[in-house]
Amino acid sequence: VQLQASGGGLVQPGGSLRLSCAASGFTFSIFVMAWHRQTPGKQRELVATITSTGNTNYADSVKGRFTISRDNAKNTVYLQMNSLKPEDTAVYYCNALRGMTNYWGQGTQVTVSS
Repeated sequence: VQLQASGGGLVQPGGSLRLSCAASGFTFSIFVMAWHRQTPGKQRELVATITSTGNTNYADSVKGRFTISRDNAKNTVYLQMNSLKPEDTAVYYCNALRGMTNYWGQGTQVTVSS
C-alpha cells in the first residue's frame, strides 16, 4: 500500500496550491479519503474528507477556501487550497479509511509566508 503526496511548497499569503495524493495497493474507490495537517507541537488536524460517493466535509478553518476532490480512475485525491494564510503552514498528510483499515501517506510541507 502506498499513498504518495505531492504538491507542497512555499507560497505567499493569498496564493494557491494543489496537493495530490496518488494511491496504490488497495481498492481506492471504496475508501473514504482525507487530508490532515500537523504543525510542530500540535495534534494532527483533520482538514477535509471525501467519501466514496463524493460527499465532502471540511474543517471550519478551511471552509470556502479549500476543495477536496478525487479521481477514482487515477486513484488520486486532491486538495485545492486557495486564499492561503500563514496559519495554513503545516505538513499535510493524506489518509485512506474504511472500517478498521487506515492507511497514511508521507507528508508534504506547505509553507505560507511572504
